[in-house]
Amino acid sequence: MDASRFRVLRRSAPAVASSLVVLLGGCTGSAPAKQDGPTNTRTVASRTNSDLQSDYQRVIKNVLPSVVQIRAGEGLGSGVVYDGQGHIVTNAHVVGSSRTFQVTTANSEHPLTAHLIYSYPAQDLAVVKLDTVPRGLKAAAFGDSAKVEVGQIVLAMGSPLGLSSSVTQGIVSATGRTVSEGSSDGGTGATIANMVQTSAAINPGNSGGALVNLDSEVIGIPTLAAVDPGFGNSAAPGIGFAIPANMVKTIADQIIAKGRVTHSGRAALGITGRTLVNVGSQPVGVAVVDVRHGGAADKAGLRAGDVIVKLGDRDITTITSLSEALADDKPGQRTTVTYLRGGDRKTADVTLSEQ
Repeated sequence: MDASRFRVLRRSAPAVASSLVVLLGGCTGSAPAKQDGPTNTRTVASRTNSDLQSDYQRVIKNVLPSVVQIRAGEGLGSGVVYDGQGHIVTNAHVVGSSRTFQVTTANSEHPLTAHLIYSYPAQDLAVVKLDTVPRGLKAAAFGDSAKVEVGQIVLAMGSPLGLSSSVTQGIVSATGRTVSEGSSDGGTGATIANMVQTSAAINPGNSGGALVNLDSEVIGIPTLAAVDPGFGNSAAPGIGFAIPANMVKTIADQIIAKGRVTHSGRAALGITGRTLVNVGSQPVGVAVVDVRHGGAADKAGLRAGDVIVKLGDRDITTITSLSEALADDKPGQRTTVTYLRGGDRKTADVTLSEQ
């Protein structure tokens, strides 16, 4: 699956300034003392590099056996073994419309068959289950993504370009990103909040794999790579996004226990809408096409034909901007909706419902 096809990044977060502190060691005195400084520095650097390499190798040994390759029709993606019963978590855009899959695990000589348990495109997550659980199947350990910090070293594991069991390295570049996928070429069109941004390469086929910290914990599911509209929508190197592990666990646990998602934790207005443009083809708001009976918008008095232009203090110009604004809110949260009706500007209090 080509993760790089998606449009991403809702807004720029505050820049994180970093500084490099260089400790210069030196001493005045005899010539031999001056020569010891560089020698000791090289020794420390060599030992540090060796330790980091050992950390990488240890993490790869611990986690890579839990990362699988998934073939869905003609598409290839990745997945992560979630438990010892053969459940595998991946992206909804990896499974697409398929119901059965060929899965290659670290210990399988030949692909194994698996079937879909449930796909949840709104969060771009899905769970599939192996029909036969092979001996030695190893579940990954999922960490607490709320503890992820900018600057942490991470490894991305998956099957980029069909090259199974591949690993790239980088750092956590940012947290709390809200990202909107495209809906063409198999994309779900989802708006996903609180994503982890990473400099580890996310290439076609990495989708659904593992973003791992140096404690051998999966902290996210690599899902998207940024594209640069200014350069023919080519991939923007070093800008990838992963769904945070806490959301993965929340969704996967519900799917495994209930066979579906019962509580999304995602706010909703309860409308069907479309982007409205003016005579200059500029987006100016979201036209309400339909209002779900009993939903948040219905209770607030909105009706078909209204044009939403603001949610809280956020300007709304497109259906994507509305989705992104809602992604930052929670079900049950109270806010205001500003809308146009018959040329009049109105404001209504609304209690957000759940998607």
